[in-house]
Amino acid sequence: MRHLILAACLVGTASVPAAAQQARSISASDRAQGAQANPQLVAEYGGAYSGPQAAFVERVGKRVAVQSGLSNAGGDFTVTTLNSPVENAFAIPGGYVYVTRQLLALMNSEAELASVLGHEVGHVAANHSRSRQRAAGIGSILGTLGQVASSTFLGSGLAGALGSRASQIAPQLAVLGYGRAQEYEADRLGVRYITAAGYTPYAAASMLTQLNAETTLDARIAGRDANAVPSWMSTHPNGADRIVRARRLAEATGQPPASAVQDTTFLRMLDGLPYDDDPQQGVVDGQRFRHPALRVRFTAPAGYKIANGTDAVTILGSGGQAQFRTAAATGDLPGFVAQQLRKLGAAQPGEVRTGQANGRSYAFSTVRGSAGGRTVDATVVAYAFPGATHWFTLVTAPGTGIGPFEPLLASVAALTPAEAAAIRGKVVRVVAVKAGDTVDSLSARMAYPDYRRERFTTLNGIAADARLVPGTLVKLVVEG
Repeated sequence: MRHLILAACLVGTASVPAAAQQARSISASDRAQGAQANPQLVAEYGGAYSGPQAAFVERVGKRVAVQSGLSNAGGDFTVTTLNSPVENAFAIPGGYVYVTRQLLALMNSEAELASVLGHEVGHVAANHSRSRQRAAGIGSILGTLGQVASSTFLGSGLAGALGSRASQIAPQLAVLGYGRAQEYEADRLGVRYITAAGYTPYAAASMLTQLNAETTLDARIAGRDANAVPSWMSTHPNGADRIVRARRLAEATGQPPASAVQDTTFLRMLDGLPYDDDPQQGVVDGQRFRHPALRVRFTAPAGYKIANGTDAVTILGSGGQAQFRTAAATGDLPGFVAQQLRKLGAAQPGEVRTGQANGRSYAFSTVRGSAGGRTVDATVVAYAFPGATHWFTLVTAPGTGIGPFEPLLASVAALTPAEAAAIRGKVVRVVAVKAGDTVDSLSARMAYPDYRRERFTTLNGIAADARLVPGTLVKLVVEG
């Protein structure tokens, strides 16, 4: 999902209604709504990233945004780089524009960055948020949390259990609410803005090509069908179609194709950018999750996907869903389990069982509930740790209880101080190609146990059989 989200909202072409081309100012109402939503959106995406790259993104974002006609003052826009390992970008009314550091790392030029930000500003300038049958305005982006939760399990109680993950994807759901015509409209407006700002219009197509390749690789790594499109993307053109449209749109400007000269200033700016998970929020390595500050680790069952949110971790697979959260320490694990089940809407928590695993006491109970008209099992499992209670909420098929997640629950253990201290994040390093360097020799330096070659070529937007020229710059992801 992390890549398909943005792939559904980048570049294309269609005729733009005259009304969308008319300049309008940022209204007081939009400013108020944006200011209200901004703090929670930033928090749900891991907070604002404050590294040196953030100032670069802000400058480019304001340079593009002023071309929209919403304001002639760059200071009227708030451009934020988010400390998130999810590749995404979005904007909300009031002049608020966002891009994640993970998406920034995928870019290879300032113009590509401008194309992403220009498209998002296009949605705002065309007033798309008000035409998506969401009368509450931008405030309802955060309200999406309640809608997602209440339709999933045991009524509105799920908002408490799965609130973090649902609210983290709320802005993404808002992006996906755009229809095909609105996407094309934002595409055209975005290309217009970046061209007016002095960037090559061909950057939109190159950025979408990057995203298409990354989406395909991500699906391959996760064992998914790269061509399988979720139903919520059925109204959006596929990546190949949008690349073609983007190129046609660029050609229509009459400008010559972009030069093949590297944007070395941009690439050097990326050096040191954090990549993937922030260790302070826990790290995911394949099937393993470790959190150095909480001093806890666990391993997802084979075939299951771990999604690390800001204050919760979701584990998804064919057998069901689990979410890991942390609460204050308690001396009454059975009481804690019963309390969480009641929050889910269970009238009677049922029998609470206790035990020991890896030196930690645990308690759990399963109840029967409903999800989307289907019967499911819901289980709460809580572990006693020094200074904290770590717990899972499981949703599985009726009659299976914890069954699909037995390996996960048995793997929960404490990290030693040495193990916690050894956890390091990843960063982007920009290096110059030396004589004798090859795709294979450089990709071997990528900080991953698998798909190193594919990760390297995709990150740098180069062919698998590319011959590297000494002196050119390439990006590596290495241990921080």
